[in-house]
Amino acid sequence: MKVALVLDDTLDTPDGVQQYVLGVGGWLTEQGHEVHYLVGQTARTEVPNVHVLSRNVHVKFNGNRMSMPLPVSRRRLRAFLAEEQFDVLHVQVPYSPFMAGRLINAAPAGTAVVGTFHILPYSSMVTFANHALALLNRRSGKRFDRMLAVSAPARTFAEKTYGYRAEVLPNPVRLAQFTDIESASATTNIVFLGRLVARKGALQLLQAVAYMRSKQLYDGEFKVYIGGKGELQPTLADYIQANGLTDIVALQGFVDEADKPAFLAAADIAMYPSLAGESFGIVLLEAMAAARGVVLAGNNPGYAAVMQPYPDQLCNPLDTRGFAEQLAWWLDHAAARARASELQHEYVRRFDINTVGTHLLAIYQHALQSRKQS
Repeated sequence: MKVALVLDDTLDTPDGVQQYVLGVGGWLTEQGHEVHYLVGQTARTEVPNVHVLSRNVHVKFNGNRMSMPLPVSRRRLRAFLAEEQFDVLHVQVPYSPFMAGRLINAAPAGTAVVGTFHILPYSSMVTFANHALALLNRRSGKRFDRMLAVSAPARTFAEKTYGYRAEVLPNPVRLAQFTDIESASATTNIVFLGRLVARKGALQLLQAVAYMRSKQLYDGEFKVYIGGKGELQPTLADYIQANGLTDIVALQGFVDEADKPAFLAAADIAMYPSLAGESFGIVLLEAMAAARGVVLAGNNPGYAAVMQPYPDQLCNPLDTRGFAEQLAWWLDHAAARARASELQHEYVRRFDINTVGTHLLAIYQHALQSRKQS
C-alpha cells in the first residue's frame, strides 16, 4: 500500500505523536509499504518521503509547546493528492482545519482515511478549545473511514467532544531496542525522563525526595537522575541547590533517542509523576521494557490505562508525604522491584510494534476495501 501519515505539527521534536508517526512509518516501510509523511514545517532531512505542506507558528497547547500550520492552498493540496494517489491517509487527531482538514476534504474517493486520536485535555480551556475545533472540522470529520484512539480515556474524550466512533489501538513500542540492555550502574537509582514542563511532575518528584530525606524515610544511598530539557529546568536547578540535594540529584539534560535505552536500563525506580494531560504513556512502556526495576506513574487517566494491571505503582504527585513514603518503600524493597520488573517485561510484549502494527495494517486494508466497494 501507499500510505500517507499526516501530522500538522513538525517532525523536529521528539514528542509522543512524532514518535508514533515515525515508529509506525518505519515499521510499515520494513513491511514493504511505501510511506510518505505529510507534515507541517520541518527541517529534518534524513527521513525519506517527507512533504512539508505548510508554514507553522509556535503555540503552547495542552501543557506542551507545539506548532500549528498556517492556511494551505486547497488547489495545491488537490494537485498533490491527485499526483501521489495514496491508498490511505492516516491522520493524527486532533488536527488543524488549515492543513490536515483541507487534505481530508480533498482526498480522492478511492483513498481510505484513518485517524488516530492522541490527546486528553490538561485544563478546561483545552476542553473548550477542542469543542470549538470539533465544530470547525465537522465536515472533514465525516470523511473518516475508521477512527482509532490510543487509550480508552482518549476514546471517551473523542466520542464526547468530537462525536467520533473510535476503537482503541494503543501506541506501539519497538521492544527490540529496549530489551536486554545491560546497566553498568552500581548505585540505586531513581530515573525521570521527559520534558521539563510543569505538568510532567519533575518538581513534585524533587519535593518528595527532599521530604523523604528530611524525614529520614530511607537511610540507604541512592541517586536521582533527571533527563530532559524544558522551561522548568532553571526552577529545578534552584530547588536542588536550595534544598541541599546536589549530592544526590543530577540534571542530565536532553537524552538522545540512541541513549534512551541505556539511561532507562539503570533505573531501579523509573518515575513518571505526570499530573494530567496524558492520553496514553508510551514512555511507561519504554521504561517497562528497559528498566531493571519498577515503573511508577502519576495517577492520571492516560497513565492509569497503561498501568491498569499495577494499581499499586500509581502515585499522587501532589501528596508529597504519600509520594515520599511510596518512593521510600520501593527503595527499601529490592526483591519487590525485581519482581515488578519481571512482570513488566512480560506485560509490555502486547504493545510491541509487530503486534500493534499488524492490527493497524488490517484496519488499513479493511478501510480501503470498504471504500473500493462503496
